[in-house]
Amino acid sequence: MIFEPFSPFVPSGFQIKFAVDPWEKAAACALRRQVFCEEQGVFSGDDRDETDDVAIPIVAVSLVGVAADTVVGTVRIHQAEPGLWWGSRLAVGAEYRRIGALGSGLIRLAVSSAHARGCTRFLANVQSRNALLFRRLHWTTVETFDLYGRPHHRMEADLSYYPPFATPEEGFLSLARKAA
Repeated sequence: MIFEPFSPFVPSGFQIKFAVDPWEKAAACALRRQVFCEEQGVFSGDDRDETDDVAIPIVAVSLVGVAADTVVGTVRIHQAEPGLWWGSRLAVGAEYRRIGALGSGLIRLAVSSAHARGCTRFLANVQSRNALLFRRLHWTTVETFDLYGRPHHRMEADLSYYPPFATPEEGFLSLARKAA
């Protein structure tokens, strides 16, 4: 009998939301360590810093049916001063990067939820290799520089493209689509 090879199971639905449960927060930290410490070698051991003490973690959780399964993406946001918000530590698990909706969904919830909380300016330091994704999502480069020994763009979101989103604890459903 001949069997055709098959691809491993990848969920088709993801809940993008604020991390509110302890397991979501722990999994977001583990994913960041995997991406920024182990995979990219940006940090040694752990990427945690003082921003984590005030930041709001956001997660993309894979869904099996309607049940939450695994944190597959994360980003954090924080207000640096009244009206000025920052996003940082955007990470998507390696096996989920081909799902085009995860990074953009995390960015959308990050900016829209900050916008609902009085954000008048939203910035992020973006690795240069990811700047094109942000440009496609209506961000502009403010300046370029090296950070952690890697080229980065300081980018600003066009808030008119991100309407305020008032229920980020519930978030929204994002469906898988192939990256372009």
